[in-house]
Parts: sequence; C-alpha cells; structure tokens
Amino acid sequence: MNVYSTEIQLKSKDVDMYRRLRTSELFRLLQEASIRHTELLGMGRDKTLDRGILWVLLMQRAEIVRMPEYDEHIVLKSWPGKTMHLLFPRYYSLETADGEQLLKASAMWSLVDEKSRKVVFPEKYGVVIEGTVTGEEIAMPSSVRRQDTDSERDFTVPYSFVDLNGHMNNTRYFDLAEDCVGQAEAGRKLRAVSVEYQNEARLGETLHLRWGGTEGSYFLAGETERPVFRMKLSAEHNGHIWSRSPTPYGTILAAKIVLFLLGISMSIKKRGASCPAFFICNLIQLSFSVQEAVSASPWAFSPNTLTLPSA
Repeated sequence: MNVYSTEIQLKSKDVDMYRRLRTSELFRLLQEASIRHTELLGMGRDKTLDRGILWVLLMQRAEIVRMPEYDEHIVLKSWPGKTMHLLFPRYYSLETADGEQLLKASAMWSLVDEKSRKVVFPEKYGVVIEGTVTGEEIAMPSSVRRQDTDSERDFTVPYSFVDLNGHMNNTRYFDLAEDCVGQAEAGRKLRAVSVEYQNEARLGETLHLRWGGTEGSYFLAGETERPVFRMKLSAEHNGHIWSRSPTPYGTILAAKIVLFLLGISMSIKKRGASCPAFFICNLIQLSFSVQEAVSASPWAFSPNTLTLPSA
C-alpha cells in the first residue's frame, strides 16, 4: 500500500461561487489523505497523538492544470517520499475518473511534542515511514520569498479556525488569503500556490497581514510578534500563467543542505534532544535561498554528495 488512492464526488459545500473546488477544500482533502494513509501504514494516533506528539506541516505547494468542479468524480492519490531524518516529504496527484490530470502537489511534514512544541526524533516513538518513488513527483516545497506589499489588515484567530493541534488549521490560511487578495472572487483560475508555515497561530492571537501583487502573481504574509506564514498565489491573467516552479534538482540539493546544517546542530546534543519547530523552518529558509542559483548553474552537482552527521 505504497500509494493511497480514494475516489471523491464533489459536493456543493466543496466548491465556490464559480462551482470550482475551493482552495482550502483542496488542501483539506490532501491533509485528510495524508492522515488516512499514515494510519494505514501503521503510524496512526497510537504512535503519535495518544503519545503526545503531533504531525505538523512545514511547507506545501501545488501545480494546478484545472480545479475540478461541482458534482465531478475525482481520484486523489498520495504517497510518502523518502524520510529525511526529521522531515517527511509527501506527494499528491488529483485526476478525473477518466484519468485526466488535474493537479500535483507536495508537502513537508514533521513531528513535534504537543506540550513543548519542539521537533522530536521520529525513531524515538517508533515512527517509520518507507518512502516510494512513482515518477509523478513534483518539486518539494521551498521557502517563499518575501515580496513588496501594498495592503494590510489585522486578523484575530477565531475558535472555528482552530484544529485539534490547538492552532489555526493550515487549510484556513487559504480562505484568509483569498479573502484578502481577491483573485478568487474575481474568478481568476488558480494555477500554482506555495505556502511556508513559519510559526503557529493560536486561538485569539492577532495576525498582522500584508499582501500585494500584480498581473496574477500575489504574495501574502502574516505575523504576530514572530513570522507565522508566507504564501504565493499564481493565477491566469489574460490567458497567461504567472508562475515559476523551482526545479526538483535545485530543491533536492537545498533540502540536503537543510539536513546537513540540522545534523551539525543535532550532533552536539544527546540523542533525546529536541529543537524548536521554528528552528527547522529557519534552516529551510536559509538553505533554499541558494535554490535558484543552483538551478541555473551549469555545474553537475550530485544531490547525494552531502550526508547527514549522526546525532
């Protein structure tokens, strides 16, 4: 059961005023597929939630051919990539019942202690997920670059946005983004989205939101006394798609740098040590700053030349 697959018929609650699948609902479906597949692989709540550790999302991305529509039958597939010490990549694809490709997505997950909110070693809890390669993978998610903004507002996290992890659910960030940016309300078709979760937003916290963009490419960021998230949305504009996807090669090398730096920090601690989730995010953000330079380089780097020191 290396690839999870489920058939879904879209209901009225799943779509927007244009009868297209809501962005937040798309990512809810991806999240639920991740949870369900993890349970089927024997790594369910008895290994995690019941022992005080939580699955958390660090980053997500999606490349969209078209959003499915109301009453349409679709097939969602999900599979895990190769675990990278503390990071769990996961991939997704969505297609019609007839096999038409609708979109592909990827995500980076990790495990944190429920009380301390610090990243934990999965092997300490017996969490082992074997990765698989299907050939259908897109690039792993990467850090979202800060961009200029021209609009802002405050938003206080309500009770209805909070999930069992005690923070604003990742799917709600897409509702918030589309309410601010307005491209969804205008009917523009979403073609790509990338999001980086830097810190959690708890019940009652007020986020200061900033956003801006032109010609179909928009940037949104939220922060409290610390950065919370960054998101980039790319939509069709006058028949053009304003999106640039990072190459899988540059992304893989950048991820290796994350693990190399993380390994150095872990090697000076005892095996049971832990580190804050935001530390992981900062390392990812730092390492992915080299991504475009690597992708554009004519040199033949091998993504396997960096190794992780033993903790």
